[in-house]
Amino acid sequence: MRQLAAGVVDLRALLAFRSSGLNARSRRRLRIAAATVLVLTVAAAVVPAYLREPLQAEHARDLVAVLPSLYLGFAVLAALAAIGSGGGREVVPREQLVAFPVSAVTEHAGALLLAPLNIAWLLQTWALLGTTTYVLGPRNLVLVVVPLLLWVAVATALGQVVGWAFEAIRRGPNGTLVARGMVLVLSATIAALVATDQLTALLDNSPTVQVYLGAVYGSAAVWSRWLLAVGVLAALLAVVVLVGLVPARWALLRPLREEVRLESGYQRSRPSPGSDLAALLRIDRASIWRAVPLRRGLLVLGLMPGAVALTGSLEWGMITVLPGLVASGGALLFGVNAWCLDGRGALWRDSLPTDPRLGFAAKAIVLFEVLLASVAVTVLLASVRAGRPTATELAAVVMVALVVTAQVVAASLQWSVTSPYAVDMRSARATPAPPVVMVGYSARLSVRTTVVGLCFWLAALGPDWRVPVLLAVPFGCWSAYRLRRTAQLWAVPQNRARVVAVVAT
Repeated sequence: MRQLAAGVVDLRALLAFRSSGLNARSRRRLRIAAATVLVLTVAAAVVPAYLREPLQAEHARDLVAVLPSLYLGFAVLAALAAIGSGGGREVVPREQLVAFPVSAVTEHAGALLLAPLNIAWLLQTWALLGTTTYVLGPRNLVLVVVPLLLWVAVATALGQVVGWAFEAIRRGPNGTLVARGMVLVLSATIAALVATDQLTALLDNSPTVQVYLGAVYGSAAVWSRWLLAVGVLAALLAVVVLVGLVPARWALLRPLREEVRLESGYQRSRPSPGSDLAALLRIDRASIWRAVPLRRGLLVLGLMPGAVALTGSLEWGMITVLPGLVASGGALLFGVNAWCLDGRGALWRDSLPTDPRLGFAAKAIVLFEVLLASVAVTVLLASVRAGRPTATELAAVVMVALVVTAQVVAASLQWSVTSPYAVDMRSARATPAPPVVMVGYSARLSVRTTVVGLCFWLAALGPDWRVPVLLAVPFGCWSAYRLRRTAQLWAVPQNRARVVAVVAT
C-alpha cells in the first residue's frame, strides 16, 4: 500500500511538472478541449437514446447481437493501442527523469491516465455508448451508462496489462522475433476463424454479454442484478489495475533493445538523389520508418480498425467513417509536431542551401503518403466482407479518404509551425506533444473528421456517384488554402528559426 500511495503522489508531481510549462493560452485551450470531450461524451450517450422513438427504429433490436462484439472489440483495440505504444504513454520523457527515477507504479498509473488520449479510444467509447443507448432507449439512462463506463475502464486497464506484458517479451532476448512470431500466429488464427465462419459463433459466446445485461438491468431498474453487475465490474477493475503492476515492473526493468539497436546500427549509404526535393523526401521517410513508436504505431493503426471492420462485416456506407479515424490517429503519432522528428538535426537541415518551401513540401508529401497508405490498408481490410459496392459508395469511400487525409495534413502542419514542442521520439512510449496538449489535438481532429465522414456517409446513400466527388471539392479547396497559408508562415525566417530552436533543444 505504501508503494501505491507513493506512486500516486509521484504521478501528481509529474503532472504538475508538465502543466507548469503551459502558458495561459494553452491552459485555456486545454479547458476548452476537455469541456468539448465531456460534452461530446454526454451527447454520444444521450442523443441516440432519444432518437430511437422519432426514427421509429424497429431494427434497433437487431443491434443487440452486435453489442457484445462491440464491447469485446473495444478491449482488443485497447490492448493493440497499448502494444503499439510500448505498454503505455510517458507522462514525462525518460531523458528528463534520469536523475529522478520513477517507480513502476507511477509509470503504470500514468499510462492508465494517458490511455484515453487516443482518438481511437474516444471514438470507440462514443460508439459503444451511443449504440447501447440507442438500443435501450432513454429510460433510466444514468443506470444504463454506469456499467458501460466501468467496462470501458476495465477494458482499458486490461489493455495495459497486455501491452506491458508484450513489451516485456519484446525487450527480452530475441524479443523482436518472439513478438513478431506471436503476431503472426494470432493473425493466422483470426484469419482461419474468419475463413471457416467460426468467428461469429465465438463472438456470440463472449463474456461481454454480461456487460450488456448489466445495462439492461439498469434500464429496467432491476436493482439487485444491476448492483451485482456494477459490483463485479468495479472489483474486476481494481484487480486488473493491480495485476498490471507486475508486467509493468517486468518491462521497465528490461533494456530498450530495439531502440538501442536502431540508434547504434549501421545504415548503408545510397546513391545521391536526383533533386533537392527527392533528398528531403528521403530524409523525412527515413526519420519516420526508423523511429520505433512510429513504425509500431502506423502498423497497428493500419491493421487495427480494418481488422475490427473485417470481423464485423461493415457495409460500404459505414466504411466512410474509418478513414478519418485512421488519418487522425496517424497524425497524433507524429504529424501534429512534424519537425520534432528532425531533433537536433533540424539545425543542420535548416542550414542546407535549399528553398525553405521545398522542406515544407517534403513534410507535407511524406505525411500525406504515410496517412493515405494507412487509410488504404484499413479500407482494403474492411472491404473484404463488405460485398460489392455501388458506384456511389465506392466514390464516397475514395473521396472521403482523400479529403480527410488532406484535412488532417493541413491541420497538423499548421500546429507544427505555430506550436512546436521539443520531444524525443526515440522512445517507444514517446508522444509528439505533452499529454495535456494531445487531448486538445485529439478532440479537434476527432470532431472534424467524424463530421466529414458522416457527410460522405449521407452522400453514399444517394444514387449519383458525382455527388461525393462534388462534395469533396470545397473540402479539398479549404485544405489547400490552409496548406498554402502555413507554407507562407514557414517561409518567414523568424518563424523557421523559432521552430528549429524549439525542436532542437
